[in-house]
Amino acid sequence: MIHDQASSAAPGAEIDQSAGASSSAAALLVQCLVRQGLDRIFTVPGESFLPVLDALYGQSDIDVVTCRQEGGAAFMACADGTMTGRPGVCFVTRGPGATNASIGVHVAMQDSQPMILFVGDVDSAMRDREGFQEVDMTALFAPLAKWSARIDDARRIPEYVARAYATAISGRPGPVVLALPEDMLSLQVEGIAPRPEILRPAQPPCPSAMQAMMALIADAAAPVAIVGGAGWNAKAREYFTLFAERIGLPVATAFRRQDAIAPSSRVYAGNLGYGPNPALVERVRDADLILAVGARLGEATTDGYTLPSPDHPGQVLIHVHPDPEELDRVYRTDLAICADMAEFAETVALWDDDITDFDAGADAHREWAEWASPPPQSAYWLDLATCVTFMRDTLPADTIICNGAGNFSGWWHRYWRYEGFPTQLAPTAGAMGYGVPAAVAAAARFPDRQVVAVAGDGDFLMNGQELATAMQHQLDMIVIIVDNGAYGTIRMHQEREFPGRISATRLVNPDFAALAASFGAWSTRCETNDEFRNGLVAAQGRSGLRVIHCLIDVEQLAASGATISGLRGNSKAG
Repeated sequence: MIHDQASSAAPGAEIDQSAGASSSAAALLVQCLVRQGLDRIFTVPGESFLPVLDALYGQSDIDVVTCRQEGGAAFMACADGTMTGRPGVCFVTRGPGATNASIGVHVAMQDSQPMILFVGDVDSAMRDREGFQEVDMTALFAPLAKWSARIDDARRIPEYVARAYATAISGRPGPVVLALPEDMLSLQVEGIAPRPEILRPAQPPCPSAMQAMMALIADAAAPVAIVGGAGWNAKAREYFTLFAERIGLPVATAFRRQDAIAPSSRVYAGNLGYGPNPALVERVRDADLILAVGARLGEATTDGYTLPSPDHPGQVLIHVHPDPEELDRVYRTDLAICADMAEFAETVALWDDDITDFDAGADAHREWAEWASPPPQSAYWLDLATCVTFMRDTLPADTIICNGAGNFSGWWHRYWRYEGFPTQLAPTAGAMGYGVPAAVAAAARFPDRQVVAVAGDGDFLMNGQELATAMQHQLDMIVIIVDNGAYGTIRMHQEREFPGRISATRLVNPDFAALAASFGAWSTRCETNDEFRNGLVAAQGRSGLRVIHCLIDVEQLAASGATISGLRGNSKAG
């Protein structure tokens, strides 16, 4: 039965009491999460879910990471879901907490990341009065999440939690939001047990569709694969690499999915997105067959739905995705295959029939290697291409690189080698402030691996407060702050469209090294390549939180070589 702690059983609330002992609804919720294998929660505490915090007291199954802002906590849950394939879980309070956390829900949706956001909600008796911090949670998150709901009946907590996990991990992974009325969490529940662990459905590809796909590839003269995205994991990476290398198929990665295939693979062709290799762009444009596996073919990956275009005249498109709703949604497909990524990759890797070998894979890999090698000389005292190359030669190959949004990230996208899996935590949604929280999640999940957060000056200050979280939880991570005194990406667009008319993009920054030291971190300030080299070596020789503050010339706008003077010159010439 279910009843208020201070009252007798409600009429009609009798249920089977043989399934479990009496507990509070909040304790039942925690038990359900433990049953689903959850081992970590990211939270900013709120009075609206105090019973949940109390249920977490004294237990050892779930590590509670106390964060400093709900947006940072939600980003941590996003990153954790990416690394584990299980939903990252975040608890926040209503109103301000929920709206702060909504950025993480948006990223989890656009990035196809499994995540569950629990929101402590107003007391049931207060609903629809615009009470303190009241927001209609299901309405707020309906357009952002795969599913949003409110648990009004404590007896249905196991049902809602199981459905949340199933929704978050099935098909195209994504976020779920569950609102928890404050009064509901304090009710006593008897005879109700958690449901068994929910596993992701492993759907194999249709044999006849696979036969058709192999025939199309065999007939192609210049095929290209674009991989990475929903449901991609280490098994998919391993098996698809075997297949691509066997036939010499060039493999490009979707935007910020660069660890989907090892760059050391002899068929790795580089990454699509912002600032790609022009040779790769031409290769995709000239391809007569495109095999897209896991990728949604979103705006960033396809350069504004032009590479390829939704109708792709003269090109055959084979689209493989775990969610049938994504197939033929935007792009016309010549062959659509709905399958689990690992199941699909294993099937193609073990395919017995011979397929014509292609030379294009080796050619594409050679073009990428040239593009990903920095020029021997630079006009800048601190050159990011040189810095990233030194990092690549100094840090372990399985280092996890975490970044938010901004032109600064392009140097790592171009020159870093995302050799291990997972090694790239970066929002395809283009959200600023993601890098530091993602690094916190990565350092907690993989304490034996090197974790590096890379952030621009504008990017860092959106969630730099989570340095306190890293210190509190004694995490090992390096943070590199690239400081050019500007919102560099917007400044680049500004110089293209309105050269010399600088508006709202200049930044006056603190001394980031001193700021980091105030948190208790080790820090250093770098203005030259040698200072960066020395700083990175010193940081690697220490443990805990380490921050490297890099001051660069704003003229160094993008890894593609774009400069302010160059953009202004091109504008005048035009």
